[in-house]
Amino acid sequence: QVQLVESGGRLVQAGGSLRLSCAVSGRTFSYYAMGWFRQVPGKERESVAGIRANAITTYYVDSVKGRFTISRDNAKNTVYLQMNSLKPEDTAVYYCAAAQQMYSSSWRSSGTYDYWGQGTQVTVSS
Repeated sequence: QVQLVESGGRLVQAGGSLRLSCAVSGRTFSYYAMGWFRQVPGKERESVAGIRANAITTYYVDSVKGRFTISRDNAKNTVYLQMNSLKPEDTAVYYCAAAQQMYSSSWRSSGTYDYWGQGTQVTVSS
């Protein structure tokens, strides 16, 4: 069964950088579209970024454009989220997710994804 494990979350100062990793088990990682979501207590899970299986097409929510970069290494079964110029409002639990099938118009929908990781905490201090 497919499992996703996020890592890299920690406390950082505003303006700093952090790279999150998500290791995916299984033999079909290269066929999955991948996404990063985040959630704070009392709020709905928010889409952050997405990347298609071909690694060419990427998606970003407006609030992170120019600051975050999603990438993947199919040889390592890993997807990354490079976060630069971090702000206190970026504080959240970050989750990675995998989709067996994803239409471009649906990248932001949590219902698109079939597998989810357990999350990793990112805290940005002011």
